[in-house]
Amino acid sequence: MVRLTVDLIAKSRNHFKKKRGLSFPEYLRTLTHLHFFSKNIEDIGDLSMCRNLTVLYLYDNHISHICNLAFACNLTHLYLQNNHLTHLDNLHNLQRLNKLYLGGNRILVVEGLENLPDLSELHLENQRLHPGEKLLLDPMTLLCLAESLCVLNINNNNIDDIRDLTVLKELRHFSAADNRLNNLEELEDVFSVWPRLLHADLRGNPVCKKQKYRDRLIPAGKSLQVLDGREINDLTRQFLINWKASKEAKKKKHVMSGPLIPLTSKSCF
Repeated sequence: MVRLTVDLIAKSRNHFKKKRGLSFPEYLRTLTHLHFFSKNIEDIGDLSMCRNLTVLYLYDNHISHICNLAFACNLTHLYLQNNHLTHLDNLHNLQRLNKLYLGGNRILVVEGLENLPDLSELHLENQRLHPGEKLLLDPMTLLCLAESLCVLNINNNNIDDIRDLTVLKELRHFSAADNRLNNLEELEDVFSVWPRLLHADLRGNPVCKKQKYRDRLIPAGKSLQVLDGREINDLTRQFLINWKASKEAKKKKHVMSGPLIPLTSKSCF
């Protein structure tokens, strides 16, 4: 079993380029980035001497459990794509974590991120799920990320409902391509409560084939600039906003006027 330890760092030519006058412990304390991707690593050992670590690259390994990162209070970027993770544990001390990359693992339920106040990017694409399973995001976790999360990638995870995501009021980039979203009304409702949404990618979902798909989503996303890789110009946006307003006004007028009820001779007395 390959374990990431300070001894492994010492053996790595890419990392241990000893500076003049620095002992190895002193060198470890200067480290801000660790590059240990594609190294067959299965476990994270004691790295507590790397107290100034800010970026940790561990993608394309065999890690099944997150551990021994409690010391990394300065960590801002954590890359764990394409490992064997099934749960998210032991991340509560990473108070400065800004970007978390978890694509290509085996995570079924996204939870355990409640104590990450600075998390702005969460990448969860392409989880290796069993047939019939879909990625679930814990409501409490979503609520705790509501004020910080700006980028969410949930591509290709068999997702058919995103109503729980409405709490993410700061979302700017949303990727949910290659899922099973099919309810256009639901998407309109969700986009309408994301006032800062700039980019959305829903390509590969059944809903994209529905009539007036773009025409209805663009007015719902008031700040939307790009939908499914295609830019939205101001002229198109204004035309669709006016079209929607006219349609709703006609509908409201029809409801208020209602059908005429003919008076009968009996009703006159």
